[in-house]
Amino acid sequence: MAKSVYIHIPFCKRICSYCDFCKVLYHQDWIVKYLKVLKEEIKDRYMGEVIKTIYIGGGTPSALSLKEIEYVLLLTNLFKKDNLEEFTFECNIEDINEELLLLLKKYQVNRLSIGIESFNKENLEFMKRCNDYKDAQEKIKLIRSYEFNNINLDLIYAIPNELKSTLKKDLKLLLSLNPEHISTYSLMIEDNTYLKYIKANKIEEDLDYEMYTYICKYLKKKGYNHYEISNFSKEEYESKHNLVYWNNEEYYGFGCGASGFIDGIRYDNTKSLTKYLNKDFKNKEMLLSKNEMMEYEVMLGLRKTKGINLLEFYNKYGVNMQDKFPIKPLIKNGDLIYKDGYVKINPDKLYIMNEILLKLV
Repeated sequence: MAKSVYIHIPFCKRICSYCDFCKVLYHQDWIVKYLKVLKEEIKDRYMGEVIKTIYIGGGTPSALSLKEIEYVLLLTNLFKKDNLEEFTFECNIEDINEELLLLLKKYQVNRLSIGIESFNKENLEFMKRCNDYKDAQEKIKLIRSYEFNNINLDLIYAIPNELKSTLKKDLKLLLSLNPEHISTYSLMIEDNTYLKYIKANKIEEDLDYEMYTYICKYLKKKGYNHYEISNFSKEEYESKHNLVYWNNEEYYGFGCGASGFIDGIRYDNTKSLTKYLNKDFKNKEMLLSKNEMMEYEVMLGLRKTKGINLLEFYNKYGVNMQDKFPIKPLIKNGDLIYKDGYVKINPDKLYIMNEILLKLV
């Protein structure tokens, strides 16, 4: 059965103030050893399935040198890629140049995911990021000249002291770059981040909600399909790789801090670079029971705006979803909607999705 692959590159040229992913500052000696160990992990754990999507994320994969990036791309030749549908490479806008694009083309990368986050100077300083609109314009034009026709741009909103007018300007500028896909994230103050250290305050919840609602309406008006709680795409440009997660399908996770789901086992790799370099890969793993599998199906599937197909759920588990989970009372109170064989979260209540999931699971 076809699988997907996520490869984590935990190195960055700088550490963003909000980031709680597994990451360290770029250090060439560490990278050389990391890539060799990464190759060993892949060769040890990959079981030879046909791979349908690959996602190289981080960290910042584009922070590596061209030689180091090529090593990572060469590692993907260990996989059976004859039927590869989507190959995503994450990068920062300032790292993009002709040499990088030529290299990505050479190894079948067909989708770029670029962290823009904001064009507002104060927001960027707060997040410890550096890019500007003019540079983004020029780089996107360069990307298009190399026939990359599937681009995702990330946007972060609900930043402390951010005005709704700032968000509106950011969205307008983002859309002028004409991406096929947009991912939007409300800023979270996570543990083990600089923002947590300085005790930054989260934006008022009412304003956060207003911003989320505005984003959804604005992007829909501009022709983007709101297909997952935080993701929007032009027609047929949904992220095939991320849909693997939300459809509760199996995938490999390779690299420090990566997670995977293989043969009914969900696992997390260690976030300790020291342990990883010593080939102590896994931090924890859990063989899921049938009940746990169904709970994941619900928690992940309801992130999609079209929801969960009840017949597909039954065919997969031999259980009627409404017999296992309290769907009917949540339809009655308006939290959920049943339509055309699908159960989904009421679009007006997507913002409080987590509260609804807690009622279900």
